[in-house]
Amino acid sequence: MTSGNKSIPSVSVSYARNGSSTKANALGMRPMQERAYERRGEQYLLIKSPPASGKSRALMFIALDKLHNQGLKQAIIVVPEKSIGSSFNDEPLSKFGFWADWSVEPKWNLCNAPGSDNGGKVKSVGAFLESNDKILVCTHATFRFAVDEYGIEAFDNRLIAVDEFHHVSANPDNKLGLHLGQFIARDRVHVVAMTGSYFRGDAEAVLAPQDESKFDTVTYTYYEQLNGYEYLKQLDIGYFFYSGSYTEDILKVLDLAEKTIIHIPNVNSRESTKDKIREVEHIIEELGEWQGTDAVTGFQLVETTSGRILRVADLVDDDPIKRDRVSTALKDSSHKNNRDHVDIIIALGMAKEGFDWIWCEHALTVGYRASLTEIVQIIGRATRDAPGKTRARFTNLIAEPDASEQIVTEAVNDTLKAIAASLLMEQVLAPRFEFKSKNSADGPVQGFDYGDGGYNPGKCNVGFNHETGQLQIEIKGLSEPKSEEAARICREDLNEVIAAFVQDKTTIERGLFDSEMVPEELTQVRMGKIIKEKYPELVMEDQEAVRQYAIAALNFTQQANQTVLGGTGGSSEPGANTALIDGVRKFVMDVRELDIDLIDHINPFSEAYAILAKSLSEDSLKQVAAVIAAKRVSISYEDAKELAERALKFKKDRGRLPDINAHDPWEKRMAEGVVAFQRHHAQKKAAEGR
Repeated sequence: MTSGNKSIPSVSVSYARNGSSTKANALGMRPMQERAYERRGEQYLLIKSPPASGKSRALMFIALDKLHNQGLKQAIIVVPEKSIGSSFNDEPLSKFGFWADWSVEPKWNLCNAPGSDNGGKVKSVGAFLESNDKILVCTHATFRFAVDEYGIEAFDNRLIAVDEFHHVSANPDNKLGLHLGQFIARDRVHVVAMTGSYFRGDAEAVLAPQDESKFDTVTYTYYEQLNGYEYLKQLDIGYFFYSGSYTEDILKVLDLAEKTIIHIPNVNSRESTKDKIREVEHIIEELGEWQGTDAVTGFQLVETTSGRILRVADLVDDDPIKRDRVSTALKDSSHKNNRDHVDIIIALGMAKEGFDWIWCEHALTVGYRASLTEIVQIIGRATRDAPGKTRARFTNLIAEPDASEQIVTEAVNDTLKAIAASLLMEQVLAPRFEFKSKNSADGPVQGFDYGDGGYNPGKCNVGFNHETGQLQIEIKGLSEPKSEEAARICREDLNEVIAAFVQDKTTIERGLFDSEMVPEELTQVRMGKIIKEKYPELVMEDQEAVRQYAIAALNFTQQANQTVLGGTGGSSEPGANTALIDGVRKFVMDVRELDIDLIDHINPFSEAYAILAKSLSEDSLKQVAAVIAAKRVSISYEDAKELAERALKFKKDRGRLPDINAHDPWEKRMAEGVVAFQRHHAQKKAAEGR
């Protein structure tokens, strides 16, 4: 086991608990739902909002308005798996002030119907389309088969609402994404898409750019959600490295007083023993002495050394009768508000998105999961607000690298993915960044708090809006977006851009372990390349503006994080909920002049490396660095082209090309890029001449 046996939180944030996100208006809508309902007239609506913020009920309000007031014939609610269908059960909305109730005829909630998705359920969709009933709920799979069976035209003049929208992809192999593209092209349906994580784990685009541009977006941030809770005030996210078998050391990261979901490793992962049943038995043996099974719920009863009886729900068991009994007991609505109903849930593929257990305080995941999206969804299991629950945490257990070269390489990949997830969650949990180019005529903006000294016209200022959770930062030399689409990306999609950046393997490898790497290679070249690929329709000036906004958001969070975690000595207690804002202010005050060149000169992964060095043994860290060092290659054609373009901009600004003998490492690297580009170009010409 790693010395210290402690999970070091790479992210530790606390919130004000002002209660605003849980308060309802006269129609019974919480703030996110009210914000979404204001856009109910849009034909294409994308709701980006965290788990537990009330997306299901927001859709109910919008769908009822579309059916009663906008002339649509029917609403079809599409969810990724059957268990999530219960989120759309009947709701007496009028009891809380709305003008109608949500009601689904039992026969039209196909998530509860027996049979396969590609069978009787498809016929049920056809019967529904012919009926006068208004609302149907089905899985993504049933919907895909039904569209294949009846054609796009059969769904005209209806609302298609897609929950967990990140399952969609613009890749032509993704059937749901293909169908949605066809619906949008025909333009005869309304679409409401909902997700807690719009980015996908495989870095594929969710929608094609031409389709995405048609959507009006409602964004409700994690910061708004958690800051407005009544009870939960602290969230820790960390990764923890171990050696040997995780089942033997799992108690070193478990607190048996915390309500916990344990996700055991995928059977194909390095961490798995390949015997999932035995792994569950091992965990139960570590927890205490088995006392039998509860006859009603199927929960395992385990007595700890202190004499306490733990109620453990096993969702890994292959016996469908046993597993269904446990699953049914967990969904029992009469126990939703009973904290003592269950203590620990052990799962493999279940209990992720859409799983609602408000008491969960610790989401413990063994082995890196399939994607960043999955990690975000699992963290969402612990971020529900509940009486007496003041702290929640997510821990990712990862096997340390060992001497075998193949396993070292695998371990490096898992480690990089864990760091990427950590960096992304840091961004997702932060207040929303709003950047402005500093001008001499600038003044304070109403609603923003500029700190103790107030607004200083002679400096770059940092303002914070406590109501909206917006962090406004003035930067000299910042390129501002010109087009409406670029402005929207800078306002709404920076997390998606950063997700693509931190998932780029070359970027994170070099940022963490290449001591000769010049930061601008990442912040300008790699990020610039990602922006061009992600938003090819933007003009070059707008691509550069998006690049600057994204790298500024990432680097400000990292610089602030040095202050937040640096002041805690690695403890799990963060400062006040203003810690990140204070950290940004301190960084701005400490630099002589805040400009975009300074921001580009910061390695976005330096703080992540500092945390990694604390949590990984020295030998393992050296092994990881050695694996990365062995993979260094010469400048690729794409990178050389990007460096050459940066060199031309340098020439335009300075009146000369970069000097290959310059002391400034970035100028030197641009010059090397020009030489490499010329060499690639000459080789290409020679090949064509053969």
